[in-house]
Amino acid sequence: MDIATLVGLIGAIVMIIGSMIYAGGVSPFIDIPSLFIVFGGTLFVVMSMKPMPVFLGHFKAMGIAFRPGNYDTDALITLMVDLSATARKEGMMALESKTPGEAFLTKGLQMLVDGVDEAKLVKQLKYEIKAMKARHAAYQGAIKAWVDIGPAMGMVGTLIGLVLMLGNMSDPKSIGPAMAVALLTTLYGALVANVIFGPILNKLEGYSEDEATYRELVIEGLRGIAKGEAPRAIEDQLICALDTKAQQKRKAA
Repeated sequence: MDIATLVGLIGAIVMIIGSMIYAGGVSPFIDIPSLFIVFGGTLFVVMSMKPMPVFLGHFKAMGIAFRPGNYDTDALITLMVDLSATARKEGMMALESKTPGEAFLTKGLQMLVDGVDEAKLVKQLKYEIKAMKARHAAYQGAIKAWVDIGPAMGMVGTLIGLVLMLGNMSDPKSIGPAMAVALLTTLYGALVANVIFGPILNKLEGYSEDEATYRELVIEGLRGIAKGEAPRAIEDQLICALDTKAQQKRKAA
């Protein structure tokens, strides 16, 4: 569980609702027509923009913002060093008994065991990274559509409210509800883009980069094992992905 995402989202919502309560209560900020225009309208516009599998899948993808994968590069480097030592001492077949748990690394090890040459190994695994990025980009594109369309639907609601208000200026009772639609749709659109979907999109983009970097390190480690490089040489190649403090710690060990 990513505590920062959860606490950040809840904290932002609490601050907003708290300010509403302090200003006089939440009820003035709740308007059903405005909710329909912004949330319902944006939902269907996003559906019309994306293929149905992508539209349905992007809801599940948003959950990754709260439960990201574990891309511990320091632990990966240690594992790659151990695997290279095993391969040099016992041969590639000894890697078959290794079960690192991470599917991408496991597949790469199996390819080494099967005798796949270095060039084909790298080409296949890089293609998988490319395919992964394409999948992530598709889902992130759907989430970005919420960020783009939400405020636009808020503006549509504002225009609807203004039309209703200006068209019934002779009826004082109709001005209030129309003004509520005009203002609250803008508010809801801003919340959709900047409080909910914008931060989630930003977090997912970061996680996608982390996963791609992790997999690139896997490829470099496997490439070194395929070449029969010394464990120390492989470690020296991979530690560049660590921050300066972590690099110094590994070198001192």
